Amino acid sequence: MAKLYFKYGAMGSSKTAQALMCKFNYEQKGFKVYIFKPIVDNRKVIDGKSVIYSRIGLSSSCNEFDKVFSFLDYKNSHIKDVEKSVIIVDECQFLTKKQVEELKDISQTLPVICYGLLTNFKTELFEGSKRLVELAESLQEIKSICRCGRKATINARLSNGKILLEGEEILIGGDECYEGLCYSCYKKLVDSKAN
Repeated sequence: MAKLYFKYGAMGSSKTAQALMCKFNYEQKGFKVYIFKPIVDNRKVIDGKSVIYSRIGLSSSCNEFDKVFSFLDYKNSHIKDVEKSVIIVDECQFLTKKQVEELKDISQTLPVICYGLLTNFKTELFEGSKRLVELAESLQEIKSICRCGRKATINARLSNGKILLEGEEILIGGDECYEGLCYSCYKKLVDSKAN
């Protein structure tokens, strides 16, 4: 169904794997899938092509977007059959407010499915995530667990096991930089840093 979906979760919740499984499912049914990731996520390039890659080994070539990319222009020039097309955006927290608004407009004629983080390591909403919460018809949390077994809701930035509370909002990385934690475990790390 044509609408704007936002599927979010903490670090390690399988967002990218689910995006790739969603792509496969649509392709299996004969849909053309246009999958995107932000250009700042430069972790995976194979043979000079951008790739979306999940920690469990799923991958796909993809399109990239930056802060000035126009999804509307892309749709108008590349997507001919809106009845059998889908747009999937991975790491959608890096979208701008304007890009989310463009995706909302596009979702009036074809499904747009966004996967990403809700909040940054400072527990604040990303610009793209905030606008997606405001505009998406469907919000779905992708759950993951903390090291203690509770639900992970915080994207903690770590260095040598110590929590970082300051720094640039964007630092591309995976398990070496971030860990999904419950609030209780996050608070313990914050309190231990203060002491």
